[in-house]
Amino acid sequence: MSAGGFYAEGALVAVLTTQPLDRLLDYKAPEGGCHLGAFVEVPLGPRKVLGVVWGPGEGGYDLGKVRPVIRVLDAEPMDETMRSFLTRAGEYTLTPMPAMLRLATRSPGLGDPPSMRTIYRLGTGTPERETDARRRVIAALHDYGGLAFTLRELAEMAGVSASVVKGLVKQGVVSEEQSPRDLPYPRLEPGASQYTLTEEQGAAAEHLRSGIAAERYGTTLLRGITGSGKTEVYLEAVAACLKAGRQALVLLPEIALTAEFLTRVEARFGAQPAEWHSGVTMTERRRCWRMVGEGGAQLVVGARSALFLPFRDLGLIVVDEEHDTSYKQEDGVLYNARDMAVLRASIVGAQVVLASATPSLESWANAEAGKYTRIELTSRFGAARLPKMRAIDMRAETLPATRWISDTLAREVRARFAAGEQSLLFLNRRGYAPITICRTCGHQVGCDHCDARMVEHRFLKRLVCHQCGETKPIPEACPSCKAEGKLAPVGPGVERLGEETASLFPEARIAVLSSDLFGSARAMKAQIAEIAQGGADIIIGTQLVAKGHNFPLLTLVGVIDADLGLQGSDLRAAERTFQLMRQVAGRAGRASKPGAALLQTYQPEHPVIRAIIAGDEEAFWAAEAAERKAAGVPPYGRMAGIVLSSPDVQAVFDLGREMARRTGPLARIGAQVFGPAPAPIARIRGRHRVRLLVKADKSAPLQPALAAWAGQFRLKGDLRLSIDIDPQSFY
Repeated sequence: MSAGGFYAEGALVAVLTTQPLDRLLDYKAPEGGCHLGAFVEVPLGPRKVLGVVWGPGEGGYDLGKVRPVIRVLDAEPMDETMRSFLTRAGEYTLTPMPAMLRLATRSPGLGDPPSMRTIYRLGTGTPERETDARRRVIAALHDYGGLAFTLRELAEMAGVSASVVKGLVKQGVVSEEQSPRDLPYPRLEPGASQYTLTEEQGAAAEHLRSGIAAERYGTTLLRGITGSGKTEVYLEAVAACLKAGRQALVLLPEIALTAEFLTRVEARFGAQPAEWHSGVTMTERRRCWRMVGEGGAQLVVGARSALFLPFRDLGLIVVDEEHDTSYKQEDGVLYNARDMAVLRASIVGAQVVLASATPSLESWANAEAGKYTRIELTSRFGAARLPKMRAIDMRAETLPATRWISDTLAREVRARFAAGEQSLLFLNRRGYAPITICRTCGHQVGCDHCDARMVEHRFLKRLVCHQCGETKPIPEACPSCKAEGKLAPVGPGVERLGEETASLFPEARIAVLSSDLFGSARAMKAQIAEIAQGGADIIIGTQLVAKGHNFPLLTLVGVIDADLGLQGSDLRAAERTFQLMRQVAGRAGRASKPGAALLQTYQPEHPVIRAIIAGDEEAFWAAEAAERKAAGVPPYGRMAGIVLSSPDVQAVFDLGREMARRTGPLARIGAQVFGPAPAPIARIRGRHRVRLLVKADKSAPLQPALAAWAGQFRLKGDLRLSIDIDPQSFY
């Protein structure tokens, strides 16, 4: 290898592939040679697979049998910082490197050369004759706000044949254009903000700007009450990053939040940034991946997987709503995007901003320990005022069994409706009813593939399993005793709450916001924008509405079941309930009119409910921290969740018991092993699930011990073992 990490033709190179292998593979550098980090196509048996040149080959065998690299792909080589990030993230999460590489190569057509492509957009014509298929094509183009599609993408999105699209092209309804692949994104201009920052915001922004100027790693917890203008503050950090010629990444917890945020970015910087999430087309994903690597994208707004994009010079990562549980990847590679953002920034010398009104206890504890800088925004921006909060003691209300909105809450909603203001009724349960029970035999309709009750979704006219996604029609007769007309929904979901609201307020315009009720992310964004402009009097929603949306006319929030999150054995139950209730309440009174938040509860004396009503957040965190510290659990101890699964229930329990007996590597670091026990949901998609929990001191070298422990056991047949470092859920 010559200077600069170049391997001449015929040199032996080690290649990390995306295939599930436990080692690097040696190949000969191709004609013209290749650089360290180059994306390559290599032969593996009869197949051609993707890989990255990871270093020099080992040799020590018959070099005549070594096959050459087929070709070097037309993509910027993976730099040293990205290789280091993947390696260290893999070591922390105990993830094999091929799986880490797959996270970093989620770009369709990665090996395709630059070329022209045919794209399709919404045209100006009208169809000669409307058909259902043509309407679906037009709706898909509307839903995606004018983004370009390939013919295949558009046909698949609309569920039609290519000929339907071509027919609309002939009529001018759809525009067919030739466009270069992968154009750079429009330049963003980091000029002055259109807002005048308050003194508090200005001081916070100046701190973040100085961190960017220092060009070294640092993490700041930006804690600001809901409506305090956190977004404007961290956009000042984005502006400073762009002025310095570096790239920025803003992570958002929900796709539904991107539309409003992109509008703010465009107003602030004069153009739209790159987007990276499941709501954008494959064509746009490829463009984003390539432009990030080539420096043609200054700012990316995305979901958690955007952390694995090949940034050329990353100077800032913002994790908005950093406490949100959706930042934890719960299948495949198990990682927390908040923690991985800090890791990546520490490697490249970037700043991290963790923004939240209700931080995670982990971030709060890191700030208390001095690892993170903490900045507070304590007052609402402009004329907005914090909502008044109080509990409605449901024990004093006289409600029939089929109703969930108390008379007290109904009176408040009527008063807001009469004043032309909006109310939000919050229930963190999707669907119509969580349980369908037979009144004859007591049978509860469950999923055929999971140990979970099926949820009635009346909007879909089906029962849905929220674990595996299985659906089936609502049966006429009980599957157990065959009695007809005896199946009854039990408990409320947002759809059922919508029915009750319509009967109580027949004259009101009601909007139900739940992820199940929208065919696409764009349709959901359109509905949210319509509500924000006054398109509904009463909003009914799940936790989707708690995250960052701004409804200027909303002055009342009613929480239907504030006790729901306090149930169960999750060590974070109190923290999550506190965060969610405070976030939901914060939706009220964000404009000039004062707001109120009412929490319906059967436990008004519960410490969490009392802390929410009092608004004494520091007292809550301090008490929660003291409990966790006493128990030695995160963030003051270490935990790992082990899930064993198999279609064979005996095999999975046998392995669990064997693992619980042979804990030598864990015992040597003083770790405790609990279990095996059936997982709370003991069967998902036909696979039986057993859990073990490992608990260790904060300073214990947990990952090497876990690797040594798990390495003792051979998985036979269809047995699977997954290790979740720092588990966020225990289902």
